[in-house]
Amino acid sequence: ANSSLSTTLVFADLPNGAVPGEPVKKDENSRRGNWGNQIEFVLTSVGYAVGLGNVWRFPYLCYRNGGGAFMLPYFIMLVFCGIPLFFLELSFGQFASLGCLGVWKISPMFKGVGYGMMVVSTYIGIYYNVVICIAFYYFFLSMTNLLPWTYCNNPWNTPDCSGVVSSYQLNASLANATSSLVAGVSEVVNRTKRTSPSEEYWKHYVLNISDDIGNFGEVRLPILGCLAVSWAVVFLCLIRGVKSSGKVVYFTATFPYVVLTILFIRGITLDGAINGIKYYLTPQWQKVLDAKVWGDAASQIFYSLGCAWGGLITMASYNKFHNNCFRDSIIISITNCATSVYAGFVIFSILGFMAHHLNVPVSEVADHGPGLAFVAYPEALTLLPISPLWSLLFFFMLILLGLGTQFCLLETLVTAIVDEIGTDWIIKNKTVVTLSVAIAGFLLGVPLTTQAGIYWLLLMDNYAASFSLVIISCIMCICIMYIYGHRNYFKDVEMMLGFPPPLFFKVCWRFISPVIISFILIFTVIQYKPITYNDYVYPGWSLAIGFAMALSSVVCIPIYALYKISKSPGATFRERLKAACRAHPKWGPALQEHRTGRYAPMASEDTVEARPLKERDELKEEQKEKEKEKEEGKEKERKDEISLTIQGSNGSTNTHNNPNPSA
Repeated sequence: ANSSLSTTLVFADLPNGAVPGEPVKKDENSRRGNWGNQIEFVLTSVGYAVGLGNVWRFPYLCYRNGGGAFMLPYFIMLVFCGIPLFFLELSFGQFASLGCLGVWKISPMFKGVGYGMMVVSTYIGIYYNVVICIAFYYFFLSMTNLLPWTYCNNPWNTPDCSGVVSSYQLNASLANATSSLVAGVSEVVNRTKRTSPSEEYWKHYVLNISDDIGNFGEVRLPILGCLAVSWAVVFLCLIRGVKSSGKVVYFTATFPYVVLTILFIRGITLDGAINGIKYYLTPQWQKVLDAKVWGDAASQIFYSLGCAWGGLITMASYNKFHNNCFRDSIIISITNCATSVYAGFVIFSILGFMAHHLNVPVSEVADHGPGLAFVAYPEALTLLPISPLWSLLFFFMLILLGLGTQFCLLETLVTAIVDEIGTDWIIKNKTVVTLSVAIAGFLLGVPLTTQAGIYWLLLMDNYAASFSLVIISCIMCICIMYIYGHRNYFKDVEMMLGFPPPLFFKVCWRFISPVIISFILIFTVIQYKPITYNDYVYPGWSLAIGFAMALSSVVCIPIYALYKISKSPGATFRERLKAACRAHPKWGPALQEHRTGRYAPMASEDTVEARPLKERDELKEEQKEKEKEKEEGKEKERKDEISLTIQGSNGSTNTHNNPNPSA
């Protein structure tokens, strides 16, 4: 029986990317846990990266920045910044098996970068769940025989409304009720401004949008209720941790592609769809000279891939030490960006169809904002047979896409808090932390459910999660490559994967990515344009709040650096600075069996002697304290009369002697 168990454990480890030729060991981290296998990690990462942004943000940015012209900066940023930084964050978290705060043992002075990631994740988590709750709202409203945004004969519609559903699609019971609509279509043909039923449903019914960002109006109770449902679902998904969530992604990460394919096939068969696709693919080269286009491309890469959120570091920290995260980073990045482009085809085929029926240019058929997914997609759904069924499926897909990302955002915050506090009580009661964070997120999202909520959502989207991501990623790259040292990190990656990082990634990490990001940041500042929503111009005080949100994540970096320097030992500022930048003695692989080479205990004396005199004395004192702690631990074990089974390489325990192995 023991032999069969050992064999099972060995084969269970193989799918998680162990290095060939190395003895396979079950390196389950009993304190934090691990993914069940590599597939669960990849699918979860795909679910994290492929989110609502692929559906409503990427097509929206293409739409705003000249269609195909956006593709050039987008793919340049993907190749030279997105994929390299994605691999950097995965390898960073996997090597140390710590969250976005704990990993900064690599250089404690830069722990403020981790706090900045937490701030960014908080902002995104607040407004991201509001978008999910609107998807819930549309999902519930789709439970009807006729979608309410199909025609223009509703109380919220205006005389400018013009539907795209032909009169022959009406059944006999609806013919009389809508005869006035059919007759009225000819009266608005020559109007200069016409809107679709789905757009008016979005503006005047769902949002009931106010005229100013400061005019909150009333809380939209249906949306508030859906927000509560959304946060409750997110909380329930996190109760059992990565073990249970890894099983759910087999469905949640694959089902959206089925629905997208159905909508794509339907979309390309519509009249005028080719015009929308041409607008999507044909570049307007004058847009390429606009720094905002490049800034949007960079922010979209970071937003879509999840760079600088802290989520990649957190998820990778639950990997086994020798998992091939290089391969994972390539697969996930390409899948994510291919999904964005694919969703763009679906969106623009529908926009072309709507423009054809409304007799207006493609650029004028929908809002320039997140409402694109709640205008163009719902309009497309009314053209499908049994449209309520497909509407339910589509918005269920949006919910799944959003929850996959929101799960990782909340897990990032919870893991960072638990790792930072680190007490036994907080680890055993992680659910309490999760519940507290979920309740706080719900309360902070209430203002976004008011009539002015869409203004605040766009403000947070444009400032809280835009150029701050670029700054955080750039500083992280510089810290690892130049403060900790690129040679040290390349050796760490080689020790973990069995091979060094490819030359292209070495060059990108050290030179190309930081330089490109720096220039984009400079040009974005020079050519800054205040945010607008359609014809609405944001007032100055609201822009000041936007900048404050953006700076609140970045300012964590210098504030914590100054704090750490002031608390570090040393007689001069230079000595304190060096002490604050030096890697913590506990930096390295989490499990003792992986602390080989320069991390091995036997190498500690040589490492100490290679240090300067003052640093040497400090490290020797630390080693003496560690040795003293070890001796006390051994003495305690000798006095312990409880019979324990020694853990082998597979980490199994005799459950007869210890009925509660997890304890």
